[in-house]
Amino acid sequence: MKLWLRILSALTVALVWSMPQIGRAADYKPEYKLSTVLGKPFPWGNAGERWAELIKERTGGRIIVKMYPGASLVGGDQTKEFTAIRQGAVDMSIGSTINWSPQVVQLNLFSMPFLMPDYRAIDALTGGEVGKELFRILESKGVVPLAWGENGFRELSNSKRSIRTPDDLKGLKIRVVGSPLFLDTFTAIGANPTQMSWADAVPALSSGAVDGQENPLTVFMAAKLHSAANQKYLTLWGYVADPLIFVVGKDVWESWAAEDQQAVREAALQAGKECVAEARKGLVPPDDSLIKEIEGFGVTVVKMSDAEKAPFKNATRDVYDKWARQIGVELVRKAEEAIAARK
Repeated sequence: MKLWLRILSALTVALVWSMPQIGRAADYKPEYKLSTVLGKPFPWGNAGERWAELIKERTGGRIIVKMYPGASLVGGDQTKEFTAIRQGAVDMSIGSTINWSPQVVQLNLFSMPFLMPDYRAIDALTGGEVGKELFRILESKGVVPLAWGENGFRELSNSKRSIRTPDDLKGLKIRVVGSPLFLDTFTAIGANPTQMSWADAVPALSSGAVDGQENPLTVFMAAKLHSAANQKYLTLWGYVADPLIFVVGKDVWESWAAEDQQAVREAALQAGKECVAEARKGLVPPDDSLIKEIEGFGVTVVKMSDAEKAPFKNATRDVYDKWARQIGVELVRKAEEAIAARK
């Protein structure tokens, strides 16, 4: 009799502990929509797939995430993604600081021309007080930021000639993202910037409607721009970087139990770390294997020195000062100090 009582007691305890979990899972959506601009095999898309995989694993299948690449949840217009998250049309996203900057002006910080000279500078911002302040700003706008990822430094390619000086850019039509800061920057250095979505960019490059573009080298490679878009000249100048941010809509986040929130956060941190590593593979000295691979396709690569970057920095100084005022002079100062103090 005592044995049966002990068994019954144990079953009762197990049932009590499981009921809240079952109740919570029953209230969850069958599927959560994750928006990304790029899919696989880009590091950005790989990060989305990895985050979804880790979430399923760490929540025991209570949270199922499906990735929608190509900004397909917002009709291909990546600049509308942040608004869609706030409105609940998108549940989760790994978003670009560039694409979200029209709604969150402070994210233009990473697009300030020649602010970040190396990867350690990016890390000093995303991993320090500046990154925390940006997360607080995002939280105030109705999303829950969880982790940083990376698209990478944006390099310049074109189909016409090598770029070494601002004069070399004169008259070239360069595809840029939908950001006023990018228009200002390329206008200042003598180019003819043309805004268009990524979905429209490759056809425009292939047809010659535009001459060049700027993107991380992982995008250059995965999209095969050397052949698909006749981009035979590449300049490594690292003028801006494009960190990614893992976020969940506030209402969605608050609908999850605390243990699932923690699981999703930990999954984002891991996927973000893996994303950064993939985005930098073959690009961090002494490993320059990705650059050598691109050269192997017959692409002429210019590795711009600090001295060669100086005329571009001088040409964009007024743009830098203008946007520092819009972003917030104090935030820009903190960023400059963090970069100067980087290890």
